[in-house]
Amino acid sequence: MSRFRALFFGTPDIAVPSLEGLASVADVVGVVCQPDKPVGRHQELHAPPVKVRAVELGFPVVQPTKLRTGDFGAWVREQKADVALVIAYGRILPDDVLAGPRLGCLNVHASILPKYRGAAPIQWSIVRGETETGVTLMQMDAGLDTGAMLEVWRLSIGPDETAGELAARLGPLAAQAVREGVPKYVQGAYTPSPQNDAEATLAPILKKEDGLLDWSLSSQRVHDLVRGMNPWPVATTTFRGKRVMVHRTRRMGESPRPAKPGEVVLADKSRVVVACGSGSVELSQVQLEGKKPMRGADWHLGRGIAEGDVLG
Repeated sequence: MSRFRALFFGTPDIAVPSLEGLASVADVVGVVCQPDKPVGRHQELHAPPVKVRAVELGFPVVQPTKLRTGDFGAWVREQKADVALVIAYGRILPDDVLAGPRLGCLNVHASILPKYRGAAPIQWSIVRGETETGVTLMQMDAGLDTGAMLEVWRLSIGPDETAGELAARLGPLAAQAVREGVPKYVQGAYTPSPQNDAEATLAPILKKEDGLLDWSLSSQRVHDLVRGMNPWPVATTTFRGKRVMVHRTRRMGESPRPAKPGEVVLADKSRVVVACGSGSVELSQVQLEGKKPMRGADWHLGRGIAEGDVLG
């Protein structure tokens, strides 16, 4: 088919492959991302990954601070785009923006809708023990990920895979969805399928307290929380009044002896194992306040933790 005019909305790393995918099938007439943010001790402004890549590709970039004044909606209409593609932009688009492109706006959402609508579908799918996820290409409406679905691309979630690792695999899958799906949509080859709202679940934006470990849960749920909170906000527990970040765990069998949840049931030069409500987990990688990440066994060898100690 002949190339079409497209706008792209996106901000973080996961959206970059989709921008590249869109550029391979369409004339990208504008890229919209969130404003540059201050980072680090000196609060230096850093451009979001999508802006960096868009500039490299020679695309015009806009970073509006307000979307509802009417000015931005007018700008969208002036671009005379056939379609707009949105992936991980990070803000709700008002009606005048959604209606700006000739064929409306599409979203690539990192879950199999209607499950995990919201800002953090990758993380919550892991925390809740899903073994499969994917990306959904959908039409956008005024709701939160409620629009009609066009197509789903699926992949399995590894039993020890973290949210960061899964996001790294979902980015290229989203790009595939863009290359295959957006031209089909522009051609009118899809019959949109309304979502079943009764099956919907939510994936709200993450807060630091979402990473707090509850050792009374099963070893599977503890392990899934650790995976889902990596790389941010990171699962945390406490030990002797100080915060301990738990980056990685490994599911073990039942505790080798009776123990209360959070109790260290094994600590030697090879591993540290903690009892859960049922089963136990090895602390594969931990990080103490002010320290660098280390193996759980190295924490024990440094005489920081021993069998019989209790976390949380």
